Formats: sequence, structure tokens, C-alpha cells
Amino acid sequence: MTSPTRILGLGSSAPSLRIAAADIAASWDRSGGRSQIAACAPDEDTLTLAAAAAQAALLAAGIDASTVDGLWWGTTRPPFAEGPSHAVLASSLSLSDHAGGALFAGSTHAGMDALLSATDAVTAGSARVALVVASDALVPGLGTSFETRCGAGAVAFVLAASGGTATIAARVTRTHPLLDRYRGDNESATRDLYDPRLFREEIFLPVIGEVGTHLAALDPTAWSLPDPDGRLGAVAAKLLGASTPSSADVYGCIGDSGAAAALLGAAPALDVAGTVAVIAFGGGRTTGITISAEAPVPGAAAVLATLAEGRPATYAALLRARAQLVASGETIPMGVPPESALFARGATEMLQMLGGRCADCGTINTPPSIHPVCLSCGGSKLDAVPLARHGIVHTFVINQTMPAPFVAPLPIAVIDLDDGARIMLQVVGDGTGLEIGTHVDLVLRRYAHERGVPVYGWKARSRTTGASS
Repeated sequence: MTSPTRILGLGSSAPSLRIAAADIAASWDRSGGRSQIAACAPDEDTLTLAAAAAQAALLAAGIDASTVDGLWWGTTRPPFAEGPSHAVLASSLSLSDHAGGALFAGSTHAGMDALLSATDAVTAGSARVALVVASDALVPGLGTSFETRCGAGAVAFVLAASGGTATIAARVTRTHPLLDRYRGDNESATRDLYDPRLFREEIFLPVIGEVGTHLAALDPTAWSLPDPDGRLGAVAAKLLGASTPSSADVYGCIGDSGAAAALLGAAPALDVAGTVAVIAFGGGRTTGITISAEAPVPGAAAVLATLAEGRPATYAALLRARAQLVASGETIPMGVPPESALFARGATEMLQMLGGRCADCGTINTPPSIHPVCLSCGGSKLDAVPLARHGIVHTFVINQTMPAPFVAPLPIAVIDLDDGARIMLQVVGDGTGLEIGTHVDLVLRRYAHERGVPVYGWKARSRTTGASS
């Protein structure tokens, strides 16, 4: 008899921007709900959200990234339509280059697919420690009803065969070749439903009821239910004889986070002992699972506070961030394609934030591929070491004029890291409140999008502004 997979810890993340659903609806002379949505700033996307959630999960579980045997990631559409999305995320987390796993995409069911595949890998013994991430940052069609509901967010779980405080138990899946929200190969925006009423009565409620009835027999103490329009979640809960689902608080805070919605909606309920029933829906598939917690799961208590962080944005700012409103003019192309063979030597050190520690004097040189000898003593033996992720601003400048695609004002700071290294990085935000001596954390961000390729690197984020920048 196989042992159930255990959850050692979890983490979550949300993007920087927040806008009330009513403000979006008002732009189209419609009434909106009372909730809000979260949206990515120009330097955020589904990968940066995934990285932040994964780092939080590893910290909560007390697991070193080097011990992770595989990364399972689910997102509706990865940042590279065809390319190294999984490898870039794994490298940014400093996972071993021997780590396995898989990338799941194509529908909002992708997050559940990632979790169940990782669970099977742990159960089969092919992975001792598995890292599961579900993240999304969908782009809704302009003027559609989905605009007032479409959010973004991420959640991550650390799984193992033993330890932890919770188990992944029952599962049930139903497949029906019926169309819900979708987008075509050459489209960036997700289309709306053909007929909301028929979708509700003929597709959504019947299949949620069928899967949910099996889970209800197990007497769950909390539910995470899909809620595509802000009302169907409550209707589904009533159909199943359940109280207000725990996922309602998450939807109200950040909107529909796509492939992350089902697992992220369940995360706050794992802060207490009990059984959480989780239903994921999308792409013609509906899957329900139960997660049984004997005690609070590490990291669950921080979920709602993490999601609540963010700064207000206007509808115009939201459209600019999603590249649905683009300024005219020529951009400045990069000299060579990012992630190309020309960058092979420096790609890993950039994503993993590596420095070169001198074996003779201990000075950390950055970046080591550009400084092959020690800047302090001239020593030629440098050992690659991960840089500290916290530091203090030594000095900074705020550029008021920048060529596209960079956006001014653009702050750049020289930072003294806790390990003694000194590094120069862009700073998240517009530089408001930035001072010499400001404490900053290093966070993964998207620097640019060149020739269809996203370019990732690290930025400094002031602790005084936190996730709201």
C-alpha cells in the first residue's frame, strides 16, 4: 500500500497592481462588483510570480533548494511560447541542474495537473522532494465581462513522502469536451464565454456538482471552488450544501488567478486542522481533491496578508502594463538575442545571482564572468557562491529619461549586500522614498521583452514599499 504524499509547506505571491472591478466596468459604462483584481506591473509576469511563491514555500518548509528533486509548474501560457520557461524558473530558484519535473500549460487546469503529477512522482519514489508551483497572469479581452474578474497570483507547495502536517488524499476527475474561456495561438487576450447563461446551466454547474458530490461525502471542513464571474462560486457552494468557500476571500482580493485559482483558494484554509475540498476547472476538465491537515501547514497563515499587499492603479495604467495600450515610437533593440549562446556563460550567474569569492582574500567579485580575477588582490581562483538577497543602498541615481522599452523614472542603486558583495541593480518602482541606507531585498523581475523573448534579472525592492511597488 502506498503512503499518501505529504505537504511540508506552502507559499504565495501576488503582483503589484490593484484596481477595483467597478473602475474597470465604469470605463465601459457598465456597473461592476465590489471586489478588486490584481495585475502585473510591466516588470512582472507569471514566471516572476511563480519564483516568489516558490521561494516562500521553500522557506516555510525549511527546505534548501539544492535538495529539490523536481519542479512541477502549471500556468495557462508560459512566458516562452516555445522555449526554456521551466529551465529559467528552475535556475532562478537555484535548483540543481539535475532536477526533473514538468511544465503544464494550455488551460486553467494546469495548476492541478502539476500538483497531481508531482504527487504521483513522490508516491512512486522518483522524487523525494517535489516543488509544485501554480501561477498565472491572464490578459482578458478589452471590453469583456472577464476584465472585471481577471486577476493574477501564484501558490507553491513543497511535497515529500514523509513529514509535514497535511496529506493529499482523494481525487476525482471528469472530462467533457466542452468549451469554456479560451484563446487562439495568435491571440494574447482570453476570449469571453459564448453564452454565460448556457455555460452556467449546461457546463459549469452540472460538472462541479458531479465532482463536488464525491468530495462532499468525505465531510470537508472547507472548500475551494471555481468562481468565474463572482457569483457562481456561491451558487456551487449552495448546490453542494457548503458554507462560503475559503476561496471567496482570495477571489475578492486578487480576482481569478487562472491556473493558480484552485490551489491558491485552498491555501488560507490550511492554516487550521481539517479537510479542504479543492475543485479545479478549465479546458474541458474538472478535478477535485481533498487535502487533510492534522495541524496548520507552514506558510498558510501568511497567504491572505501576502495577497492583500499592492498599490492602486488606474485603468489606463493597467492597460499599459498588459501591453494593451502601447505608446508609438521606436524601441532600442538589444545587441544580441537574450538567452542565446553568446549569453551562455553568464546566463546562470545572472538568474541564480552568483558571485565569485576569492580563495585568497575572501572578496566577492560580481559578476564573475566579467571579472575573472579578484578586484582586491588579483587572485585567479574564484569560487562561485550565491549572493545574499538583502542589502543596503550605498548610493543611487534616478534616470528621468530612458529609451523604450525602459520606462522613466528608472532608479538604479549600488547595493552593499549582507555578505560583503557590492552590486548595481535597477530598483523596483519610481524611486520614491529611496535613500542612502535604505534596506532592500533582491527580487526576480522581467527586464524587457526582446524579439518575442522575455529577459529576466534581479532588481532591488525597498523594504519600506514591500510588494506594493
